[in-house]
Parts: sequence; C-alpha cells; structure tokens
Amino acid sequence: MSVAMIHDVCIIGGGIVGLATAMAVLEKRPDASVVLLEKEPGLALHQTGHNSGVIHAGIYYAPGSLKARLCREGADAIKAFCREKAVPYEQCGKLVVATNELEHRRLKDLAERAKINNIDIEWLDRKTLKQREPMVEGVAAIFVRATGIVDYKAVCVAMGAHLAAQGVEIELNTQVSAIRETSDLVEIAAGGRQWRARQLIACAGLQSDRIAKLAGIKIDHQIIPFRGEYFRLPPSRNGLVRHLIYPVPDPSLPFLGIHVTKMIDGSLTVGPNAVLGMAREGYPKFSINIRDLSECLSFPGLWRLLWKNAGGAMHEFRDSLWRKNYLEACRKYCPSLTLEDLQPMEAGIRAQAVMRDGRLEHDFLFLRTGRMLHVCNAPSPAATSSIPIGRDIADRCFSAG
Repeated sequence: MSVAMIHDVCIIGGGIVGLATAMAVLEKRPDASVVLLEKEPGLALHQTGHNSGVIHAGIYYAPGSLKARLCREGADAIKAFCREKAVPYEQCGKLVVATNELEHRRLKDLAERAKINNIDIEWLDRKTLKQREPMVEGVAAIFVRATGIVDYKAVCVAMGAHLAAQGVEIELNTQVSAIRETSDLVEIAAGGRQWRARQLIACAGLQSDRIAKLAGIKIDHQIIPFRGEYFRLPPSRNGLVRHLIYPVPDPSLPFLGIHVTKMIDGSLTVGPNAVLGMAREGYPKFSINIRDLSECLSFPGLWRLLWKNAGGAMHEFRDSLWRKNYLEACRKYCPSLTLEDLQPMEAGIRAQAVMRDGRLEHDFLFLRTGRMLHVCNAPSPAATSSIPIGRDIADRCFSAG
C-alpha cells in the first residue's frame, strides 16, 4: 500500500458542503495542504445534483436562529460566487400562496417571521396575486424577492476548478474503506491507497453515518433516505408562471410541500413529495438496495418516527403511488395542470438524520474527536447556506486542532 504525504486536512465528500468547506479551509489557512476524496466519478452526483436548484431567502426559520442567519448569508455568498465565476443564476423571486383560511392565517405568521428576519417581502391580496400570476389561484400570497435559482452542480464544478487551481488534490473514484485516528494524525485508506492528515472533515451526506462508524465513532442516529419525487412539465408549459410558486408549509411537517419551480434552463418542475426511500442512492422509482433497506427496517428510530407521523406518511405514500393524488396537491394553487403535464423526472434523495427515539434532527449534527469532525446532518437549505456552513466547519476544525 502506497503512503502519501501528510496533508493538513483531508475532506471526505465532493458535494457542495465538502467543496465549500475546502474553500473555507484555504481562506483560513492559505498555505494548508488539502486533499478531497469523493467516491463517485464526478462532483455533486447525489444530494447536491438532485435538488430543485433554489437559492432560498430564509423566510421559514426561527428569528435569530443559526439556520436563518446562515441562509441569508449563504444566499448572498452563492450569488456573489456565481457572479465571480460566471455561473448563471436568476433572482426570479417566489410566491408563497395561501389557498384557504387556515393557510391564510399561517401565511400571516410567516410574513411576520420574514420581517423579523429582515427579509424583504410584499403582501399580495387575491386580486394582486391574479394580476401577478394569472394561472395561480389563492386567497393571498407573499412575494419573496431574494429567492433565486441556479444549477448547483454547475456551482460545484466551478468550486472544484477553483480549488484545483489553488492546489487542492481532488481524488475521484475513491471510496474510503478504513479510517484510523492516532494522537498525531488520521489515516484514511481507499483500495490500495492511503492518505494521512492532521485533520479529517467528513461531509459524506447520505453515507455520513457509515463513515462515522467506520472511524470508530459511536452514534445514536441513522441516516434515513427520503425520496423527493419530481415531475417535469412539458416545454409548452414553460410560460405557466413567472416566479417560483410554493404552498404555505404545514408547521407540523418537516418538508415545504410540492411547489412549482423554474429551472435555470427555462423549464418548469413540480415537486418534491417526501417518501421513505428503499435505497440511499437509488434514484429510479422502486429502487431497492438490500443493505440500505435492512438497516432502515432494523433501526428502532424509523418505527418510532412512522408511528408518530403515520397520517402524513400515508398521505405522501399515496401521492407517490398515484399521480392523480400528486396532481391534486399541485392543482390547489395551479388548477390548469393536468395528468399529461406530469412528465417523468429523476428523483432526489434527502439524507435525514433520525435519532434512536424517532426524533427528526432538524439542526446540524456534528461529531467531534481529537482530529476528526464529522458532519452527520446538514439540513435544508444546506446548498444555499453551503459557503457560510463551510466557514463554520473550518472554524470548528481549527479551534480544536
């Protein structure tokens, strides 16, 4: 087994959080030697490359919370990076639309939260909403100007090129098979190769719990994959809306609901729902990975989660099985859509940390040892917030290093 030099930092994971962390390491320590290991043949091939491409403004998060601050900072940072690297993005804004009295009350609460978070919004009544978006039905809406769209895979390609130009070694097709920590360094093995680093940062997304266990860390959670299923609208529908169209979120549920999303290529998508996945990296419908499924079914936290959320889980499952049910969720605020409009599109999969007691972990989950930092949960909107998240991770790494 060949043994390479000792790097200052080794990062596992070539998604947007891993790449942003590598950039932050170099901001903090410009002379640091950094190697990034990615098991796939390219960057951003899992969560980052399968999301809806939204640059979120941060209206949903508790005022004063870390998520609210990171989202606002992250949106500005992503837009600035795109301008610097000539990555196309569009600040098209989004409408959060209430379709009944309950949603109208929730929308008022959301508007107050947005104001406290210092996010510029515009309140639209039914008439103004109809003027703004003739094909959208609702009793009221708020317009969030700062929301944008981008291709996050293109962002990651630009990040990778930026890092490579600064001397970061990016090793693709490199699946980590062993991690051993000593008092002085961390040894990482993949196939017949080995790396040694003074600090290890793992940003492994859908495999983060397995990487943590591989490193000998005891964990009290498991990554449960949630499939987000999308449909693409036909090109004839590309002019259906001018903005992103979101429903008012149900505060009892962890997901934002099915929305109409403009993509940076001009197309429109609807989605995602949120159903239990039977494979962590299986994107076609009905994908099954025996290892992933058996680990899910043997984890007590999953059953406790399903028991607590049985009604919502069944609703999402019905939407997944029957397009007609999925369509009805869209037609609440966009009634002109038809079954024929829902054309196939590859799903996304969200890595959700679930605790043994069945609790969904909604915040960041970091596990720290003397020379390792494992990012075991990076909640939405991690892509939007990735640049300040990376800086926070680098700060945590070096403050203990």
